[in-house]
Amino acid sequence: MVLFGGILSIKTISFLVFCVFLIAALGYLLGRITIKGVSLGTAGVFIVALLFGAFFYNPLVEQLKVGGTTYVTNALKIVENLGLILFVTAVGFIAGPNFFGDFKRNFKSYIVLGLLIIIVGGLSCAACIIFDNKVYGRDLEEVSAMLVGLLSGSLTSTPAFSAAKATVTSDALEAIVAVGHGIAYLYGVVGVVLFVQLVPKFCKANMEEERAKLSEANPEMPSKLTGKELELDPFGFCAFSIAAVLGVMIGSIKFGNFSLTTTGGCLLLSLILGHFAKIGNVSITPTESTLKVFRELGLMLFLIGAGIAGGAEFVKYFEWVYFIYGIIMTMVPMIIGFLFAKYVLKINLLNNLGSICGGMTSTPALGTLISTAGTEKVAGAYASTYPIALIAVVIVSQVLIIFFR
Repeated sequence: MVLFGGILSIKTISFLVFCVFLIAALGYLLGRITIKGVSLGTAGVFIVALLFGAFFYNPLVEQLKVGGTTYVTNALKIVENLGLILFVTAVGFIAGPNFFGDFKRNFKSYIVLGLLIIIVGGLSCAACIIFDNKVYGRDLEEVSAMLVGLLSGSLTSTPAFSAAKATVTSDALEAIVAVGHGIAYLYGVVGVVLFVQLVPKFCKANMEEERAKLSEANPEMPSKLTGKELELDPFGFCAFSIAAVLGVMIGSIKFGNFSLTTTGGCLLLSLILGHFAKIGNVSITPTESTLKVFRELGLMLFLIGAGIAGGAEFVKYFEWVYFIYGIIMTMVPMIIGFLFAKYVLKINLLNNLGSICGGMTSTPALGTLISTAGTEKVAGAYASTYPIALIAVVIVSQVLIIFFR
């Protein structure tokens, strides 16, 4: 079997699959542990994946080595990207029916909040760069590469990570960006996951009342399906696959150094297809059960692929000061964004937290928020804020690299 540019045996592939499901099983058990009503949920999978990467990455490398060349990075990227496609496409279909109406009513708030979160994150990064240069005397260009990498990790933003690597001036600086991304990614995931669970508790929110407020602000749109449409298959796999294929193609189109990426392309296409629901008399909407399964499966695979690689980098290059910078770049924009949305924009709690997930470009946190809120409707606020934050974080990352050269 030819795979990853080399020949990997069935035994080798089976070992990788075994590792994926072992991490998933242990991760869900960890995520199930609840302390005072707070749990990691699916993010428990990420923690186990990080630990696996930290302690067992080298054995995995040996297993995926052919003729002296290892394919572990490519293998993990496939797991990560497959998960991302499944999750984001499912979220788009779920949010699609109500997305455009909700965005039309609240688009100013979503734009302002998305921009605010990323700008505050960028300013936090700039402050940390200046502080580190003054206190530790490290080379400004190297420090900026490291900390912009930390920014992309704090916001769990692959597009920002890619943009930063493309903007630096050498392979050595690209490696530094990658290290920063890996160090900050842990708290970038866990911090937002815990935030969306803890805030409702601190606010003593009544979730039933908050769901009612969400329904008032985002009223349910009547279904465009009558039940008489032709289904391409019983579960909607065909429609889902069409959205994923077209989404990947659109996401790969580049405008200079910018592209929507796989995430943006799949989200956009599935939102559109979810909104229209059918073409003529043909249904293009997967079943609700299919979307829920793909959403959770995708999130699980994404966290495993990203977590194993992140765990290896985290242990190799960890420094406390960089980890603290990452915490600052996660918490400061998130807290300011939440307070601004609550007291200035007057956004209800669940829309606020959904927008925070989108503004922080946090895929794992959205999965946790849906579980915490008990409703899929929070995906609408995420989907509305995410594109704004996606574009802004790419631009901010490039500006920071150029400014501090």
